[in-house]
Amino acid sequence: MSVPDFLDTNVFVYAYDPGDIRKQKVAQQLLDKAVAGEFVTSAQVLGEFAATLLHKLTPPVPPGDLVEILDALEPIRLVAIDGGTIRRAVEARAAYGVHFYDALILAAAERGQCARLWSEDLNAGQSYFRVRVENPFR
Repeated sequence: MSVPDFLDTNVFVYAYDPGDIRKQKVAQQLLDKAVAGEFVTSAQVLGEFAATLLHKLTPPVPPGDLVEILDALEPIRLVAIDGGTIRRAVEARAAYGVHFYDALILAAAERGQCARLWSEDLNAGQSYFRVRVENPFR
């Protein structure tokens, strides 16, 4: 069995933000694969995604619509975040100088034994611990 890839928050957001149709198509394709079991994410990512849709999109997504979106995404496997993952995030913060919440995503991807993290927010092509970042929107 192959190792999964990890999806960052921006992939989820672009899938539901009509502001950039090209990025939206790419993100929707990745989410389709995630629902089919090819990708994983964390509860942190889903929380950031929900907050963005509720508070940062114009117009904001109504809560009832967001609940339906989250229900559709429920098959995506979530990597658990525990004390060890938080400790590893602190180590990632120290080693790479990234923001703590980005470090927590890196730690979750590592915990999920992911080979790649699909994100627009970190340095594409760089490996953090053993997780390589890829920007799907390039």
